[in-house]
Amino acid sequence: MCTGRIDLSFVLRAFSNGVDGVFIGGCWLGECHYLTQGNYDALSLMHICKRLLGHVGVNPERLRLEWLSSSEGMRFAEVVNGFSGQVRDLGPLGEGEGIDPDALRIKLEAITQLIPYVKLVERERLRVPLKSEEEYERFFASDEVIKLFDELVAGRLTISQILLLLREGPLSTRKISEALQLNPSEVSRHLNISARQGLVRYDEDQKQFALV
Repeated sequence: MCTGRIDLSFVLRAFSNGVDGVFIGGCWLGECHYLTQGNYDALSLMHICKRLLGHVGVNPERLRLEWLSSSEGMRFAEVVNGFSGQVRDLGPLGEGEGIDPDALRIKLEAITQLIPYVKLVERERLRVPLKSEEEYERFFASDEVIKLFDELVAGRLTISQILLLLREGPLSTRKISEALQLNPSEVSRHLNISARQGLVRYDEDQKQFALV
């Protein structure tokens, strides 16, 4: 299967099912067997997915993309063994990051729900011309892209986590912050935004937020 066929949802499904690390192996750039240059799509996906994982507190190094050819059996073994050792050092998913299992479930579900929107942002604002792996690295590490991610994706991802948590019942700002391991002021800001959008309401008697 061409790495261009790999979807963000595949990676998130693996992590949601308890996998501690995800390895993607693809043809070397410029050597696409299908002439679609799908491995560049996989490269873009990896950068975006790592940023999403990092935003919710999951170590981005749990995701690895490597270029390999069918004749590089020995290199394949070395790369996979090296990645397996790295994942062991990171520890079990969530536990290694100090994230509560329930919070981890919500964080990964929040990313999954946001995938259609993230794809739209990638297509409209984060599409990189086919040039080189180094240019992809520079592009996704640039201040412009980091700012764009914060403006277009980060806030929505935080709100998605909050709404998923409130689905389980009303909570105070402090309880939400503790459950999701988020900054209280950040939670308060996004709750206010969500209230203005008609997504949540504040119960004066209970001093808690609830879904509308």
